[in-house]
Amino acid sequence: MPPMKRVVAALITKQGKLLVCQRTRHQTMPLKWEFPGGKIEEKEQPRDALRRELEEELGILATIGDEVARIQHTYPNRTMVELRFFVVREYQREIENLIFKDIQWAVPKDLPKYDFLEADLTLVKDLAAGKLL
Repeated sequence: MPPMKRVVAALITKQGKLLVCQRTRHQTMPLKWEFPGGKIEEKEQPRDALRRELEEELGILATIGDEVARIQHTYPNRTMVELRFFVVREYQREIENLIFKDIQWAVPKDLPKYDFLEADLTLVKDLAAGKLL
């Protein structure tokens, strides 16, 4: 079995909406929607990894809040991921799209309309149902 990829993602909230990001056509799983974040590097703490990823992807200095969900998922190609989702309610600097095809602020109940990564679907359903946040 390949090793499990450890990933962190942010549920960035503003005025009742969540930031969702669309992958470019050059990334794996092209044009799928996801929450911003990325891989935890060797010897890196999850919150530190998320802070670094958000600065790289969106140019912000985020205050990482509580972990609200942890999901393990195996893709059809047998890639295994452990996703840890953290709430981000505060950040410094303006959000800028540095790597994505598109970014949008979405009302939680509208999240199922986006074509999200398979590993995010359980969380998307919970958020749309008003759970977690």
